[in-house]
This record gives sequence, structure tokens and C-alpha cells, in this order.
Amino acid sequence: MRYFVEFAYKGTAYHGSQVQPNGITVQSVMQEAFFTILRQPVALTFAGRTDAGVHAEQMFAHFDIDNRLAQMMPGTVKATDVSYLLTSDTSLAAFSVLVDRLNRLLPQDISVYRIFPVADDLHARFSAVSRTYEYRITTRKSPFSYDTRTYVPSLLDFAVMNRAAGLLLGTHDFASFCKVHTDVKTTICTITEAGWQNSDNEATFTITADRFLRNMVRAVVGTLFEVGRGKLSVEQFGEVIASRSRQSAGQSAPPEGLFLTAVRYPAI
Repeated sequence: MRYFVEFAYKGTAYHGSQVQPNGITVQSVMQEAFFTILRQPVALTFAGRTDAGVHAEQMFAHFDIDNRLAQMMPGTVKATDVSYLLTSDTSLAAFSVLVDRLNRLLPQDISVYRIFPVADDLHARFSAVSRTYEYRITTRKSPFSYDTRTYVPSLLDFAVMNRAAGLLLGTHDFASFCKVHTDVKTTICTITEAGWQNSDNEATFTITADRFLRNMVRAVVGTLFEVGRGKLSVEQFGEVIASRSRQSAGQSAPPEGLFLTAVRYPAI
């Protein structure tokens, strides 16, 4: 049986979202918590990969539980036995037992919101139809937001940056904003939303697409910074896109300002 997990995390303390051989990750911490509670290994498949220091306000993952657990009889387990609850015909409210236990066990920077059954062919990564990221900056240094906002002391021309961001809309080859030596079948993506909103001392760049390449959003933002500082014109930004060369784009923006904020599926 397949289940989806909706959760969020602050990525500051982690070497990214997915398991790595020599670093603590969101996936490794969550899988350890599941193992502690369910007493069997649980392999979580995330909706996407985030780099070290990047956050997620909404992330999904799926996992599968062997149907053999469904053969457990109600009289042999306690009503709160999560293995039984996951595989029996109980109401969705029963899943709050597992959610509560996970949140008690997980560190403060990871929160599980809900767990629910889905069709066996619904895939957390491949079934997603869109993802939305926000990149958040502050123009005033603050000791309270240094790990969730990127401090940008220089003045930026957001009107010009938005004109450049408009060139991202539609279906294009975004190889210019893809991390080099990445094993992907295609660098073509369809972007449906891209723009800045700013007020007072903060600004947010929102971008939505059917898929994203590795390091893509940070590379786009870093290049838009060059536009906002007058080092790159709107026309030159378009040339960067057309070049399909990572060398022609700007440096990647720092990770702390980046948030995955929404993942959308056709069936949930």
C-alpha cells in the first residue's frame, strides 16, 4: 500500500534533502524516525531535491508498506499501534496517531502535517504537475532572519528585473541555469509564473514550473541580481537563456533565501 506524507522543514542544519553518504539530511532523519516507530525500514521518495540550506514549506514524499501488515488482527494490537492503523480500514483520523508520534520524535526543524493513502501508481516526484519556489531577500541586515532570507545590501531595480523575469515564461531550454554535469534527459521546462514583489525592506521572487533543474532557481535569481544591479540588460538576460550555457549566466544566489512553497498533483 502506498501513502503520501506532507511535511515541511527548515534546511539550515542539513546537507540537503536526500540521503548522502557523509552528511545529515532531511530524508535520513525522517527515515530513522519512521523506523523507530514502525519497527521496519521505510524508504521515502521525495517530490524533489533541495540543496543544503534550502527550506520547504510544503514537501511531499511517498512510501510503501508491505500488505502483510494488513493481516494483523485487531485483537492482537493496541488501538494506537501505528502499523495496524496504516494497513487497516480505519478512518483518516487514525493517521493522526502516526503524525503525532513522528512530530514528537523529529527535531524542531522538521514538521509532518499529514499522512494519507493514495493510489499505488501515484508517485511523489513524477506525478507532480507543478512546483512553486520563492526566493526571499532582505535589504536590512537582521540577526533574526539570516538563515531564512538572503541579505542584499545593494539597491536593486525590481521593475527591470521583472521585465527580465517575463522572458522566462513559456517552454524553453533552461540549460543556462542548470548545474553542470547533471544527468537529466532534457533541460526543457515550462514556466507559468515568474516575478518579484517587494515592500519595505523585503522582496520575494516567485516562480512556478512543471519541473525544475538542479540549482535552477538559485541560478535564475543570481542572474536577475545582475540585471537589478545594472550589470546585465534585459536583452542580455534573454541572450543568456538562448545561449544554453551555464557559463553565460550569473553566480547562483545563496541557499538560505530559497523555499519550496507548493507541490501540486492532479489527484490530491
